[in-house]
Amino acid sequence: MKRPIEIAPPDIEAYRRGNAGVEFVHVLDSGNPGPNAMIQALTHGNEFCGAIALDRLLKEGFRPRKGKLILAFANVAAFARFTPEDPDRSRFIDEDYNRVWGDDVLLGSRDSAELRRARELRRFVDAADLLLDLHSMHEPCRPIMVCAKSEKSVALARRMGAPADLLLDTGHPAGLRMIERGAFADPSSPRAAVLIECGQHWARSSVDVATDITQRFLAVAGMIEKAFEGARQRVIRVTEPVVANTMGFRFASPWKGLEVVPKAGTVVARDGETVWKTPYDDCVMVMPSMVHLKPGTTMVRLGRYDES
Repeated sequence: MKRPIEIAPPDIEAYRRGNAGVEFVHVLDSGNPGPNAMIQALTHGNEFCGAIALDRLLKEGFRPRKGKLILAFANVAAFARFTPEDPDRSRFIDEDYNRVWGDDVLLGSRDSAELRRARELRRFVDAADLLLDLHSMHEPCRPIMVCAKSEKSVALARRMGAPADLLLDTGHPAGLRMIERGAFADPSSPRAAVLIECGQHWARSSVDVATDITQRFLAVAGMIEKAFEGARQRVIRVTEPVVANTMGFRFASPWKGLEVVPKAGTVVARDGETVWKTPYDDCVMVMPSMVHLKPGTTMVRLGRYDES
């Protein structure tokens, strides 16, 4: 289903040159001791609410109170081919930029447009003490903070005080995400990363969420002085992904995201002779979507709210 496009992609050409030797990367140095914090937008080229938030920071001439702030527009090549007529075409050029962050792939011999860009940005990611990756979703759904498998990422999200839903998941079989890279996944390291799904890709509300969470992240990093009210936050623990085997995969219901299915054994999806059912009562449907259907793709994740 084609979604309405309520926002326009920002013109980021003015940021091409950057100031760190890599196009579309800007390092804002306070000159004072503090953390290296990084905010990335355009991990996927059709998800540009985060790019609007970064555009606003740069237009305002923002400077952090302490530490260094790295602002990166990631998959700019994919973003450049965005059109309202076929908006999902600009998600990536060759492959998903957010599945290439394992050293076996990133430092290997394979080549793609996304790998070349990830290799350019690796030194910034690896230097970040705190990282915020700004995303959005195809289906209309309230915001979700993805904390990968990391309890310290949950702690970072709780310090930010938003959004209400925090996700601990099982990763993607297709490859490692940026927030799972290196020290971010090491429980003994203080470095932490989170990924926020701000809402539907092209809804005005997603820009509001991206802007708000950016400000909250800067406050947690000590780069601005600002107090925020916190929402009641609940953790969803994913227990299993539902992965398509064939192009015949179909959902049993028109899931939109974060529905709580009350009964165990409810049919979630079918794929030929394979039938997926909810494994327990009160099962949460996490980010279901048919848009990127292909064998091996995670179509939805099944989880439950952690009431502890």
